[in-house]
Amino acid sequence: MHVRHLTVVDFRSYAAAELPLEPGVTTLVGLNGQGKTNLVEALGYLASLSSHRVATDAPLVRFGTSQAVVRGVVVRHGRETLVELEITPGRANRARLNRSPVARPRDVLGTLRTVLFAPEDLALVKGDPGERRRFLDDLLVARQPRWAGVRSDYDKILKQRGALLKSAAPVLRRGGRGGHGQPRGGPASDAGDVAAQRDSALHTLHVWDSQLAGAGSHLLYARLRLLRDLGPHLASAYDEVSAAESNARVSYRSSLRDETAARIAAGEVPEVDELEQEILASLALVREQEIERGVSLVGPHRDDLVLTLGELPAKGYASHGESWSFALGLKLAAYQLLRTDLGDDPVLVLDDVFAELDSGRRERLAAMVADCEQVVITAAVPEDVPGSLEGRTYAVTLGAVVECE
Repeated sequence: MHVRHLTVVDFRSYAAAELPLEPGVTTLVGLNGQGKTNLVEALGYLASLSSHRVATDAPLVRFGTSQAVVRGVVVRHGRETLVELEITPGRANRARLNRSPVARPRDVLGTLRTVLFAPEDLALVKGDPGERRRFLDDLLVARQPRWAGVRSDYDKILKQRGALLKSAAPVLRRGGRGGHGQPRGGPASDAGDVAAQRDSALHTLHVWDSQLAGAGSHLLYARLRLLRDLGPHLASAYDEVSAAESNARVSYRSSLRDETAARIAAGEVPEVDELEQEILASLALVREQEIERGVSLVGPHRDDLVLTLGELPAKGYASHGESWSFALGLKLAAYQLLRTDLGDDPVLVLDDVFAELDSGRRERLAAMVADCEQVVITAAVPEDVPGSLEGRTYAVTLGAVVECE
């Protein structure tokens, strides 16, 4: 798989830009702020419908304009597919495949697959759990695009359940005082109203519990299977890029009951039905805490990945170089997993990566990616890129993209 041509219109700093591409290595060279990362961000957006830099679409649209367009010609097994995305903040985005509209933008997922590594990915090791959950879910969707729908459904259910907890919490808490829902000294009719309101809120909450457990169990099951498959690739990639055998491992920290969480942390993958029942049982255990705090405390949105080097957690103990190697190892492991699953190579994007690595890691990384079908690199100066990664080079200056001789 490779991209033959990328077009952007009113995307970030570009009024318009064209970037011809071909298999092998393409390097975009330019000082910081010139727009080279904007181009690889557009590639990533074509593949995932999201940015690795921002959480919303608004910053992607050039200031003063209302819409951005990203187009890419993707070649896979000799066949070309044109992917077009219209990004309109505040409105539904639109997508086309070979100039034909699709029902939903996510219907284009899987046409292009990329693995992007950027300085922001250091947050996979040093950042919050949300960074690691996003990495896992993005890889899940890249591997099997249908999981985008499950992920979206879970997020909607979680939002609705959270809104209910916040709105109903006063009723649920008030109904729990004075015994049987009756406020001390209050009229019996008032007590009856409170009890009825509490019963109604609890019934609705149980309905949302069932919805959350149903979607959450499928998402959790998929994550656990993915992590089981990713682990061996991570160990190999870390050792290769760091030139050290440090036993890099990743395990899953679940918000379920302790016994089940321990089994999952040990690498066990329970079946979907069991996970659904465990989510329901775990929700029952934290019911009063959820009512008190007004938030959902159990489910995939509360989970984390535990990254370990040897016997110690990477977060807080790994050196800067080890943290870089671990983050890079995760992305290279994702690349190898997709390559194995799909039977062809995703596009590998290395955004300002080589400048952050010492000379040894640079050369080892260059050797690891030399056989990839397509690699797109950004760098501030050509000297940052190992000489072994020869290919086309473009100079990027203030939104202009010009091929170097």
